[in-house]
Amino acid sequence: MAHIYIAMVDTPGILAYLIRRFLKQKYIHVVLAMDEQLTEAYSFGRRNPRIPLSAGFEKEDKEKILRAFPTADYRVSELTCSAAQKAAIRQRLERDYDRRWHYHYAVLGLFFIVLGIPFYQKRYYTCSSYIAKVLAENGICAFDKHFSLVTPKDFCLYPDQRIVFEGSLAELTARAEQTEQVCVQKGTATAAWL
Repeated sequence: MAHIYIAMVDTPGILAYLIRRFLKQKYIHVVLAMDEQLTEAYSFGRRNPRIPLSAGFEKEDKEKILRAFPTADYRVSELTCSAAQKAAIRQRLERDYDRRWHYHYAVLGLFFIVLGIPFYQKRYYTCSSYIAKVLAENGICAFDKHFSLVTPKDFCLYPDQRIVFEGSLAELTARAEQTEQVCVQKGTATAAWL
């Protein structure tokens, strides 16, 4: 048994404000990660946290996001999958990241979500539609609607998840650093014992 992680993010900004009002929820951005600390995490969003108009497929950089949005709140949930499913998802994420300049944020898709009309333009996704498509193609977290209509709210309400963290990105980063220090200390103690 393996796990993948969905991070829900409360991001600032005008577009985020409009999405938040439409969805009527706190978390309006979705990130797909291979680990709980989000060290290997991907999403469709801002290429640079400070520039909202330049968006596409990116690998999340926690330090850069923390500098731009020190008050951003996160909720990280764990989904169970097989090792083969996780490997296939990782391979897809890495492949798409290598071709990230060919992928774009589907701004037009936001209007179709409001209207409830499925819409897909090749290589254009919202943060939630991309993750919904990748997970469904790998037999995880299927929704009863077209992937282009999946919103962050659907991920928040998904029943087969376990919340492993909720708080600020600063707290998540500090927790990851503490975990890393404990692992280093245990490794040193084990090496000394041997």
